[in-house]
Amino acid sequence: MAQIQEYQDLVLDALEAVEFKLIRDKADINNDALIFHPAMAHQIFGESETIFGYQGLHVRVLYTAGPLHIYLGVEYEKRVNEISGGEIKADDVVATIAQSLPDGCYFINLDEFLKTLDKADKFQPFGEKLSEYSRRAEDGSERLFEIYQCDYKSSSFLKFFTRLQTFILWFVDAASYIDTDDTQWCYFICYEKYKNKDGEYQYATAGYTTVYEYYAYPQNKRPRISQMLILPPFQKLGLATQLVETIYKFYQSQKNVVDITVEDPSEDFQRLRNFVDARLCLELKCFSRDIIKKGFTKEMVREARETLKLNPRQVRKVYELLRLYYTNVHDEKEYKAYRLEVKKRLNAVYYKQLKDLQKMERYKMDTEMLRARLPNAKQRMEQLQEEYALIEQDYKNTIDKLRA
Repeated sequence: MAQIQEYQDLVLDALEAVEFKLIRDKADINNDALIFHPAMAHQIFGESETIFGYQGLHVRVLYTAGPLHIYLGVEYEKRVNEISGGEIKADDVVATIAQSLPDGCYFINLDEFLKTLDKADKFQPFGEKLSEYSRRAEDGSERLFEIYQCDYKSSSFLKFFTRLQTFILWFVDAASYIDTDDTQWCYFICYEKYKNKDGEYQYATAGYTTVYEYYAYPQNKRPRISQMLILPPFQKLGLATQLVETIYKFYQSQKNVVDITVEDPSEDFQRLRNFVDARLCLELKCFSRDIIKKGFTKEMVREARETLKLNPRQVRKVYELLRLYYTNVHDEKEYKAYRLEVKKRLNAVYYKQLKDLQKMERYKMDTEMLRARLPNAKQRMEQLQEEYALIEQDYKNTIDKLRA
């Protein structure tokens, strides 16, 4: 009887086997230059991110570029089912991927999928256009992009969005689908406006951001940016920056918005946010060179919150970034003053923990286990220097972008 161990050469890396394409016309079906691979597959195929039972496997996940109708298919040279005489079965790849897709939103028949492509030229963006801008392509041509805002009231949009958000399981770690029945969600979609082979304009979906509008007493709201994804073929074009700036402008004009926050931002998104916020704060009076060198103030928080809807914690980060922007790092006194101020902020939690322990000890409480978890003074100094070095390097990278 055949054993699975005998077929370890048929264990394949899902990151290489799975191939995405955004299809604009039928010629794209066989254009391998359009292929892009997932950044991760553990949310589909498990922690090992592997597929068992095939030789020469190609998993084709095709989306029509605008409306995002989906085709799932597999091509392979050999399968373990036949090699083992039927004793061992290969993974059912299509069924595994289909489990993560909304019911009825994909095709397994390529001809049926291509019929949707015939209607794709009629696809139009949903909602209200908020902004438009252009980018210069590598070949020198101009690329046009538009950002739209849409809400839960459009059922046809929500069907479209259920297809769009299927990308996040492949490109955003620890991602989950949002509940589109929740009316507090607000959607921002970026499209590329391009000319087809007949010279007529069509739209391709490029990325999106979701924002949850939390209630704030008494009649206000606090929007929280939740998910953002720019599809791989559109990355490195500044689209994420444009999306964030468009969202800011959308909410800054609303008087009942207290501030804008971000839900569990990744390191990359936090850097993007710092860049956008710092660039905007450079235009504010409280963040001028002369004022910012005098130290952090409540007036900075007030102006940034009222003008840009930034929350206090983010204002503090922007202050540190812009103070470094204005600091002469070759002046030891000036540079040292900057480092000490940032380290004081980084050390605040540690000092609070020490004070809490001292207070407990005054009341004769046992703190031995709690103290054992805290680093001693020397260890804390080493940790603090490591934390500061990472933050300063992040700030310097952002400053380089600001000066570019």
